This record gives sequence, C-alpha cells and structure tokens, in this order.
Amino acid sequence: MSPSEAVAETVVVQRPSAGRHTLALFRSELRLVFARTRTQVGLGVLAAVPLLIGIAIKIADSNGGTDGFLGQIAGNGLFLIVGSLGLSMPFFLPTAVTVISGESLAGEASLGTLRNLLVAPAGRSRLLAAKMVALIVFCFAATMTIWISGFIVGFILFPVGDVLLLSGSTVSLGDGLLRALGIAVVIALSLLGLAAIGLFVSSLTSTPLAAMAATFGTFVILGILTAIPQLHAIHPWLLIYRWQSFADLLRDPPYYHDILRNLLLQAGYVVVFYAAAWARITSRDIT
Repeated sequence: MSPSEAVAETVVVQRPSAGRHTLALFRSELRLVFARTRTQVGLGVLAAVPLLIGIAIKIADSNGGTDGFLGQIAGNGLFLIVGSLGLSMPFFLPTAVTVISGESLAGEASLGTLRNLLVAPAGRSRLLAAKMVALIVFCFAATMTIWISGFIVGFILFPVGDVLLLSGSTVSLGDGLLRALGIAVVIALSLLGLAAIGLFVSSLTSTPLAAMAATFGTFVILGILTAIPQLHAIHPWLLIYRWQSFADLLRDPPYYHDILRNLLLQAGYVVVFYAAAWARITSRDIT
C-alpha cells in the first residue's frame, strides 16, 4: 500500500458518520438559540409574568378587591399557573416565538454564516430539521418557564389545596398539577404552527427584523380574521381559532374534542410551512 492510499484509508476511517453530524448539528443549534442574549431576556420576561400577576393579586386581595378568576388564584396558588399561561397566550408567548423563529435562518444569512452551514456535511435538509427541532424545544422551554415560575410564586404567595374545576367538581392537588402540566403541553404544541410560519418567512429574507415583523404581522392578521364574526366559515382553519381549548382540561371529565382538532390544525400548518421552507432552502442559493 502506497503512502497516499494509507492516508486516504485513514481519512475514511476517521470521517464522522452522518448520524454524528446530525446530532452535532442539533446540539450546536440548541446552544446557538439558548445562548443568545435575546432568548435569555425573553425567557426572563416570561418568568416575570407570574410574579407580576401574583404580586398584583396579592395586593388586591389584601384590599378586598379580588373577584372571579382572580379570586380563585388568591384562594389557590395553583391557578396562578393556569392564569399566567392563559394571559401569556395572546401576546407574550407568540411574540417570543416570532422573535426566535424569524431569526432562525435570516439571522444566519445576515451574519454570512448560512452559506457555510449549507455546504457543511450535514446538508440543507438536516440543517432545516435542526432549526425546526430547536424551535420546538424553545416552545416547550418558554411555556415551561411560565409554568415553573407560576408554580413557585403561587405556592409562596397563596394557599394551595384541592382544585375546583370549571365543571364544579373538585380534584386533588396532584391531579390539578397534572392538569396544569397538560395545559402547558397543549399550549406549547399550539405554538408550533406559528413557529413553522416564522421558519418559512425566515427562509425568504436575510433581514431578521423583517422576518420577525412579517411573522408577527401574520399572527396579528390571523387574530383579526378570527375576531370577525362574518368570517365564521373560515374560522376553523385559522391558526389561533382553538388556542383557548386548553381550558377544557379543567373540566371533569376533560373535553378532548377541540384540543385534538387544535393540535391537528397545528400539525397541518407545520407540515405545509415546513415543506415550503424546505423547498425554498434546498432550491435557492441563500447568501
């Protein structure tokens, strides 16, 4: 065997497998997303939501001004988790998702690193998959940040005990915590359709702010369309129409019909916009 053949054989033996490339790419993408200052600041803002709500309710309760659902939070700290998630759903959580998803590809393009990533051994399809996986992880991380913060603040500021459900029955604290965790999972999954839209928009531009603005603008337009009664025929197909279905987990027994329809709709949005992003990133030269 000649020296050149020996070197070639050594290179072949030491070359990392495609699977190792993929795992390394996924780990690198997760580090990239969660090491960004804006991601950490965003998660910090989300963690502050239950704290601010809890303090406000505590002050109002001391003055005898808590009624309705706020009164339930003052009577049982577990409801602070659900209340914080519900209040974050219309604005805080979608805003965080649009920022991260809008920057996913456009941010790389603006820094000039996207071209290097596209010619890396991992390939374009696996790069896009890594971006989507990172967005999925972020959706769960953002939702669970509120859940954990609500859990801590609620148990510190308010009494806890058996949970009164929307249907009027009472369940144990453990059952209530499981239902609250289920609500967090449903909300995280409900954000995936918006994340896929942001990923697609991010593949169309090299300007992160433009991608974020376009994604958030799409979310606002969908909200407006959902609020117009005359458009009821298209409401079931709109992304956010059944976002509030998570509340059905607070019934006894839970109602899963609208929850499942919501998750199926989110899956449809993910498939369509992920496929569109894949077609874009695999067919065009993105600099």
